[in-house]
Amino acid sequence: MHNRKQIMLALHTAFPYTVPILAGFLFLGIAYGIFMNSLGFSAIYPLLMSLAIFAGSMEFVAANLLLGVFDPLNALLLTLMVNARHLFYGISMLDKYQNTGKKKFYLIFGLCDESFSINCTTDIPKDVDKGWFMFFVTFLNHLYWVLGATIGGVFGSLVQFNTEGLEFVMTALFIVIFIEQWRKEKEHCSALIGLGLSLASLVIFGGENFIIPAMAAILGTLTALRKRLEKEGAIASL
Repeated sequence: MHNRKQIMLALHTAFPYTVPILAGFLFLGIAYGIFMNSLGFSAIYPLLMSLAIFAGSMEFVAANLLLGVFDPLNALLLTLMVNARHLFYGISMLDKYQNTGKKKFYLIFGLCDESFSINCTTDIPKDVDKGWFMFFVTFLNHLYWVLGATIGGVFGSLVQFNTEGLEFVMTALFIVIFIEQWRKEKEHCSALIGLGLSLASLVIFGGENFIIPAMAAILGTLTALRKRLEKEGAIASL
């Protein structure tokens, strides 16, 4: 009974953090389902792909791969390029995912940009189980995406409109998350480092290739400055 209360408390605590993701994932998921329908796929395809892949932009790419010549090596390399940032997300979440039991397997599978942002930055209340909180953040975000993709797949044949540019919904969502974190934190050194290195990578490598160098530079810099940043953060909180 006590365990059930802990689980429900974690669910109730996690849900409000995922509400902004709900709006973005439903909208973009519906666009994805409609896109799949426009390529000739029935509703079962976006449902199963969103359930099993859960990789956002890669699912749009996978739709075109399904229509092309069977080339698993090319699909593998393309997937690595599109989702390489998750390598860095995963490394940074090693400490967070400790002592989460069997939930760790789903947390690893369901790690996406939005779940990473919430689980990495949220100050989880002491009376809330950390593992269950992160599980429900991941599960709810996964559910929103599957729900949106399924709705789009089912009703895609009934609605015809141009979906070009809808991917900007997630960019706007991240801007909102960044602003909220900026307002929440007293020290902005880490955020400024991330912005500066991202802009530098964008200038050097271009818009198509800057993500991996930017993530590598941010990870390396923050790792090197970790003790100093933690010290400054502790002083600022006094």
